[in-house]
Amino acid sequence: MPSRYLSFRCSLPWLILLLQTLFLIRFFLRFPDVGNIYSPSDFYPEFQDVNHMVIFGFGFFLMVLRRYGFSSTGLNFLLIVLGVQCSVLVEDLFIFLRVQQHEGGMKSLAKAVVSMTAVAISTGAVLGKANPVQLIVMSLVELIIFYMSRCINRTFLQVPDSLTLMHVHLFGAYFGVAATSRFPEAPPGLDKNRSTPKSDLFSLLGTVFVWVFWPSFNSILADSKREAVLNTYFALAVSAVAAFMLSALTSKDGKFRMTHIHSAVLAGGVAISYTAHSIQHPWIAMILGLLGSVITILGSHCLQRCFNPAFKLQDTSGVHFTFGLPAVLGAVAAVVLCVVEKGISTQWNNLSSLGYLVFVDLGAFCQTISTALITGLITGLILNIKLLKTVHVSKYFDDQFYWEFPHLSVGF
Repeated sequence: MPSRYLSFRCSLPWLILLLQTLFLIRFFLRFPDVGNIYSPSDFYPEFQDVNHMVIFGFGFFLMVLRRYGFSSTGLNFLLIVLGVQCSVLVEDLFIFLRVQQHEGGMKSLAKAVVSMTAVAISTGAVLGKANPVQLIVMSLVELIIFYMSRCINRTFLQVPDSLTLMHVHLFGAYFGVAATSRFPEAPPGLDKNRSTPKSDLFSLLGTVFVWVFWPSFNSILADSKREAVLNTYFALAVSAVAAFMLSALTSKDGKFRMTHIHSAVLAGGVAISYTAHSIQHPWIAMILGLLGSVITILGSHCLQRCFNPAFKLQDTSGVHFTFGLPAVLGAVAAVVLCVVEKGISTQWNNLSSLGYLVFVDLGAFCQTISTALITGLITGLILNIKLLKTVHVSKYFDDQFYWEFPHLSVGF
């Protein structure tokens, strides 16, 4: 390997070995509980759906860069398999501190996989700029902070555990946006951060994977699984239809834009995540899907032209308008629907109780997004210390910095 390429042999393998040793010690000390993970369970089909969604779906979803396909899929897989084990370890720590009840088995594993969605989303924001060591450190920090945020919502605001987990899109998007703001901006002349028809096709394949399995994602921990599946599917269907319609309307030549389809078709699944289990009328879910698609496409225009240049943000995969804005819409919709439902049931007589519910929902939303932004900024600063071997901006968005290409070895 030429000298201009920085080797990670002295850092990355040893970091992975250290983490895997800690995980092995955890399972060795609590070996009787491991058996529950492999026992038959009704959770397994939904767990497999979510597992496919996170590994296959997000792996291909992140293949938006022309020269970063190996890292997009390969490093996503590495982060998921390490992060799931870390998530179980963090949950054990919270159980030991008596701030969470022990569940074990498939449910604990399902929560770990769902939690990794936050990491997959944040990875999309720093895609091509963070090296593998930085990504692993970011994943570990983000998982710990996300569990702490969930614990605050559950303990102090009395938010149900399954709903605290649905803040994963909000937390992952704004944690990633805050972290990427601390990375040096790529020079304007660098063309490696563009897509090609081939990368767009693989990215769309990942989008379809995520779309297909999203109803299982929203329903895996819900009490009313039937309602969650139906509402999620209707919201996704409307957001997909609206994405094609709005893409043709907003483009100059009236053609579909892959950027719009890539992001807006998923907006309905994000927006409905907080209320999928409680909505009784499918038309409400369909309206949320439509609004999610609208806010994603309009947000992409505003953010990319005004917000991102002003704040010098380089959100590689557009996670802010793909996941962040629909998550904000979903949180606002949850408050509105809660007010309407409780107000009608009590005939607007018990306003103090209604105000408390609004306070809880808004408090959980503000706490989650504030924690994500603050800790994301701090994490971004930590990731750029010299010890973690920050990549030079000229090497951004390039697989050759991390992967072996035998067919190019002659040219070295």
